[in-house]
Amino acid sequence: MLYVLDTLLFMTHLVVIGANLFAWIWKRTRRLHLWVAGVTVFSWGVLGIWNGFGYCFLTDWEWDIKRKLGERDLPHSFVQYLSDNVFGLYLSPGLVDSLTLWLFVAAIVCSVYLNFVRK
Repeated sequence: MLYVLDTLLFMTHLVVIGANLFAWIWKRTRRLHLWVAGVTVFSWGVLGIWNGFGYCFLTDWEWDIKRKLGERDLPHSFVQYLSDNVFGLYLSPGLVDSLTLWLFVAAIVCSVYLNFVRK
């Protein structure tokens, strides 16, 4: 059962990241983008007040399951996990965090422009 939950959370993470980065592109998914980005900002910023900026409740849940499955030395972020364990890039955590933040901000700027400025 833990393997199923791990896989579901992994896939959910990928969908959330994809939505955060690309859902603003298509008119049909622009409002979805605002919702998903809003939940992400809430997790990173508001929940981050108590858990550290950039806190992701999905990562927290997934890391709990991975630890129960025996994984150790998990990075602080899911994107770092992807970089290291899926793509084998082993980029510095600072670079991964910066790229994550700037790509997310760029997607939000595009979304706000398309949703509110150029309707």
